[in-house]
Amino acid sequence: MERLPTREGYDRWSACYDEEDNPLIALEEPKVAGLLGPVSGFRILDLGCGTGRHTLRLAAAGAIVTAVDFSEGMLARARDRAGALPIDFRTHDLTQPLPFADASFDRIICGLVLDHIPGLKPLFAEMRRVCRPTGFAVISVMHPAMMLRGVEARFTDRTTGREIRPASTRHQVTDYINAVLAAGWTLEHASEHEVDAALVARSERARKHAGWLLLLLMRLTRP
Repeated sequence: MERLPTREGYDRWSACYDEEDNPLIALEEPKVAGLLGPVSGFRILDLGCGTGRHTLRLAAAGAIVTAVDFSEGMLARARDRAGALPIDFRTHDLTQPLPFADASFDRIICGLVLDHIPGLKPLFAEMRRVCRPTGFAVISVMHPAMMLRGVEARFTDRTTGREIRPASTRHQVTDYINAVLAAGWTLEHASEHEVDAALVARSERARKHAGWLLLLLMRLTRP
């Protein structure tokens, strides 16, 4: 097993990210879509867009999407997949202030990113700053219970056969909730989702985690 800085790890992961059986993504994507609701005509900021798994769907549904990531490898794949879709891709490190004006977006999505962010409150505060008063943010993260099992974001490098783990931070559920509230958000929705039989039927890799909590979801509104 090899541990790498987060950016370097995701640059290398980009070569195979979209080809893997990932039970966390299989569980997360439809639930995030449900929390977002209709998106046509809304300005949406996708923070940590990766290869564009949320970005492309949102843009195809009529949203005006700005997609941010700090991995050039992941962004290159996202741009290739986007084709002619009118998406504004930006390279940016989420540990730094966001390069957008106040109240720029109707919706913000941050999917499976926060376990790579050591300081949560500054990012949540920046999300609140760029979110319009009538908007909201949808947050997903691998459930902290997985780290109790030694599970972190990881992949197998196909050229070396070695397991690669981009740097992660062991946050607890209360860390996320406290950071949300300290940044001035209202926590409108929070839910925890386990590996059930339906997920195992869609992703064989999920079987070894059956019955364990895999996903934490939140929807945040401006008070």
